[in-house]
Amino acid sequence: MALALHRRTVRRVGSAIGYAIGAGTTAVCLTGCSWFSGSDADAPKPVEISVLDVQPGQCFTAQQEVQAEIATLGSIPCDTPHQQESYAIVDYQPPTGVTGDAFPGDADLKSYADANCAQQFEQYVGISYLDSSLFFTYLVPSARGWEQNDDRSIVCFITTTGAELTSSAKASKQ
Repeated sequence: MALALHRRTVRRVGSAIGYAIGAGTTAVCLTGCSWFSGSDADAPKPVEISVLDVQPGQCFTAQQEVQAEIATLGSIPCDTPHQQESYAIVDYQPPTGVTGDAFPGDADLKSYADANCAQQFEQYVGISYLDSSLFFTYLVPSARGWEQNDDRSIVCFITTTGAELTSSAKASKQ
């Protein structure tokens, strides 16, 4: 996590399809983006935003490096080629019977994110995750963000395993 003023923090990256596919998606996108999007001079430049400021419906470029913790994302219009689209912000709720405000640990956060991002997927895309050609991934709070910034939210993203999205996935039934 980055130590910065205000609300800048870093989140840990998790994935429903695994880190290997995420790394492969990043590698494919990094090596082939200019093939799909035409001239780089024509492409809009991503605007860096804090992971804490992400809202559902925003689209993003792939991370230039696969990282365990990140503080910002490159936001880009959804009508331009992109690799990810945020579709839900889910506040972490501890399991029944768990009291206190201690960091629950990476495994519990990932399990919670897997279940809740899958649950929110159909409402946004318009088709069950199991029937979709799209995948999801997510960002979960890091221990430092949890303690220093009271970060308790999981950000769910739609993603693919290669081809870029060229419009919003909302209600696309893909």
